[in-house]
Amino acid sequence: MSKYDYQLGFSKNHSAEMYDSKGRKLKALKMISVLEDYYPKGLSELKLLDIGSSTGLISNFLSEKLGKVFGVDIDEPAVKYREDSKPQNLYFSIQDGMQLAFSDSSFDIIVCAQVYEHVPDYHLLMAEIFRVLKPGGICYFAASNRLRFMEPHYHLPLLSVVPKSLAHFYMRIMGRGTHYYENHLSLWGLKDLVKKFEIIDYTCKIIENPLKYSATDVIKPDSLMHWIYKKTIKYLYFLSPSYVWILVKKDLS
Repeated sequence: MSKYDYQLGFSKNHSAEMYDSKGRKLKALKMISVLEDYYPKGLSELKLLDIGSSTGLISNFLSEKLGKVFGVDIDEPAVKYREDSKPQNLYFSIQDGMQLAFSDSSFDIIVCAQVYEHVPDYHLLMAEIFRVLKPGGICYFAASNRLRFMEPHYHLPLLSVVPKSLAHFYMRIMGRGTHYYENHLSLWGLKDLVKKFEIIDYTCKIIENPLKYSATDVIKPDSLMHWIYKKTIKYLYFLSPSYVWILVKKDLS
């Protein structure tokens, strides 16, 4: 692997977002709303792994609802951020998502939210997620779409769409860095990436009812944009900026 394969120091370069407790809580509430919808009997007995947990703020909020939560990331300063002030059911470790130090079938739930594009090999990441999930277990998978106008990390138009060599040059001339690490996939690429799982789509459910899924900060209920999203998502799903899926590990026994 080259020196550019691992995106080290992500929390330092994106500190405004990674250390924003209010913003992290909003993201955690969305996850919890979806997970509670899928598990109507509750989450308190379930064991969750948060891959790419960074500063651990989302993991901390998740631990209020789950039985046990494990957060892993390669970003050492971020992993240590919550180490001295965390609840007893929350555990952090420095781990590579492509080589998890957990036994097969260890977790009921895995959270992989906006992470796949940051790892050197997203196929290895998904293989590890499949391995450590229990049969019938689920992955909360939130993923950005390559086919979007505004790139979500550096806020440069069409950055994720242009060829990688041009993206590096684009980053440099705009003063946003020297290398574009992220490797985004289109809807079709994402579906191929998770083909071993059963996909339960929550993207459309969230657009239909943002209040239920704690997404009112993204979609204002009953607004003009909300009406437009509801009317067009069926036809323009492949252009949705991001997707929220529950991936169910099929029992192959």
